[in-house]
Amino acid sequence: MSLTLSDLTFERPEHLQATEPPEQRGVPRDAVRLLVSTPEGHHGSCFANLANFLEPGDLLVVNRSATLPASLPAEGGFGSFVLNLATRYGRGPNAETWLAEPRWSFAEPGPLPLALGDVVTAGGLRATLVHPYPGLPRLWFVRFDGDVGAAMQRLGAPIRYGYVARAYPLATYQTLFADAPGSAEMPSAARPFSKRVLRCLAARGVGVARITLHTGVSSLEVTEYKAARHPLPPEPFEVPPETADAVRETKAAGGRVIAVGTTVVRALESAWDGTMKPARGFTRLYLHPGRAVNVVDGLLTGFHDPKASHLAMLYAVAGQALVRGAYAEAVREGYLWHEFGDSHLILPRSGEHPSMLRPSEGPA
Repeated sequence: MSLTLSDLTFERPEHLQATEPPEQRGVPRDAVRLLVSTPEGHHGSCFANLANFLEPGDLLVVNRSATLPASLPAEGGFGSFVLNLATRYGRGPNAETWLAEPRWSFAEPGPLPLALGDVVTAGGLRATLVHPYPGLPRLWFVRFDGDVGAAMQRLGAPIRYGYVARAYPLATYQTLFADAPGSAEMPSAARPFSKRVLRCLAARGVGVARITLHTGVSSLEVTEYKAARHPLPPEPFEVPPETADAVRETKAAGGRVIAVGTTVVRALESAWDGTMKPARGFTRLYLHPGRAVNVVDGLLTGFHDPKASHLAMLYAVAGQALVRGAYAEAVREGYLWHEFGDSHLILPRSGEHPSMLRPSEGPA
């Protein structure tokens, strides 16, 4: 399938952006809305009911990466700005090299008047602009003199964008599974999980396994006419042996492997080599309908913006028709977008298809 930019474009009203965590609206994390999409249709419920839409023997795979305070205050010859760190690619005794996004502020992106070799101050450290990332000029390789981790602890804040008008503490951007710091932005698909949800999954006979993928700045908007050519920077990942074993065993028993977030899809598919194997390193895998999906049978995620590269991955996992129908339903029914928004469970292979709950039935 030849995917073009128009395939990733849809109308989403601005008021459907989640502007604050659900807790600020008096809604527990696990009580956000859940849209369940299968070949049989689209059904609304509550995230706390997640286990009811899965089958015994299914396997959920989650990302254990924790969020960094990766947004640093910065100063250049033209004044103040913000430098959002994405991924560290090199570390020496007294220097580190990161990929980063310079922005005027959390609400206002670039471009900024920057050039190769410019020296700025970010997080109190001297930082040199080395080179823009090929094909993604909004991102720069930046060489820091000093300890970036210490600078983040002193002066860093969680990355946020203009639709979230107020700053929230770093704990707001962590999931239940976050125990391996490294992500510039929260792997937010797992944010609604609670201990209550895990108990319900265990009682249902649904397994949970873990990978690590340290994500950079949020899904980059596709700008090329041929969306399959979209570049993605490499991101570090690990699929441990116990997770590879769990995936193989689930597949052999006829169960479904359901990724919790697009980061998990990229990690699992990057570890596929004709079979599921442990793997670690960097991945720049960009999944789209022209590239086969071998491991993942379903996806639990949030709702992604028009033109976001993540939409191409959703099409690869579930087919464009199912995803476009789900997004039309989400807009009609007022689901909320972004990291503090609602959840979307996509099951292109619905199996025996458990009974669907109505939204009014509330949490289990």
